[in-house]
Amino acid sequence: MIRVSTSYVIISPVRDEANHIEKTIRSVIAQTLKPLLWIIVDDGSMDHTPEIISRYAQDHLFIKLVRTRQPGVRQPGSGVIRAFNYGYADLKGISYDYIVKLDGDLSFDADYFEKLFQRFHIDSRVGIASGIYLEQGRTGVWEEVKMPYYHAAGACKVLRRECFKQIDGFIATAGWDTVDEMRAMAKGWRTGHFSDLRMRHHKPEGSGIGMMRTSLMHGEIYYLTSGNKLFFLFKLIHRIGSKPYLLGSLALLAGYLRAAVMRKQCLLTKEEASIYHTLLRERLWTQAKSLASGLIL
Repeated sequence: MIRVSTSYVIISPVRDEANHIEKTIRSVIAQTLKPLLWIIVDDGSMDHTPEIISRYAQDHLFIKLVRTRQPGVRQPGSGVIRAFNYGYADLKGISYDYIVKLDGDLSFDADYFEKLFQRFHIDSRVGIASGIYLEQGRTGVWEEVKMPYYHAAGACKVLRRECFKQIDGFIATAGWDTVDEMRAMAKGWRTGHFSDLRMRHHKPEGSGIGMMRTSLMHGEIYYLTSGNKLFFLFKLIHRIGSKPYLLGSLALLAGYLRAAVMRKQCLLTKEEASIYHTLLRERLWTQAKSLASGLIL
């Protein structure tokens, strides 16, 4: 492998990750290309998360623990990014090429970041990227969580510093990991993921707040990002066949309608929303062709 000259920083907003944080810490410590600084923001943990981080920070000087001491239940999206921004404030005066938002429940190979930065070096227009992530199903098999081609996993997002500044960082609300990509595309950047770079996600999405609240949140996000209505209809139909059957689809619709009734403001500009609509139409057309092909066969 050809080594690249790359400097990067990591910010990890965490709360109550005592069961998984050591897997993430060991993965970062083992990297062939280590970060300049890793700021782990403990956002009011009630378990032993900060003690575990402190133990590793004593032996690895690039790890820095900061604590927000926020009580109560953290809201997905808004609370996570507020904690991220708390850590970001500590980067003043530090020179780096890339910034990483990393959750505390992942593990990955030792050359994960080195390989990913190789892709950034190959294409100077890549602004946001990640690998793919796997989750363990009931059978115990690690399976890929499918993502649209333009999406980078929110659990471990790498951004070129110039891109991060141009999009004004992450917006502290649910839907931030769609807004950042649409803003980046509007600025001329490319976003996406690389399927040969894999991470293991040890705490599946929805396990923290429950699948119903997660579906409500996703419905609200779809409204806030001004998603294509026809695509949303197909999304509701498709969701009926996934657990919790029917209820998940109804929760998705309820989240969307609640945001509509409250007339919440769209998070995207007209240009960004237009880009998003185009991407969703492409996905809808691809799915329609795939369905038609299956019927013909």
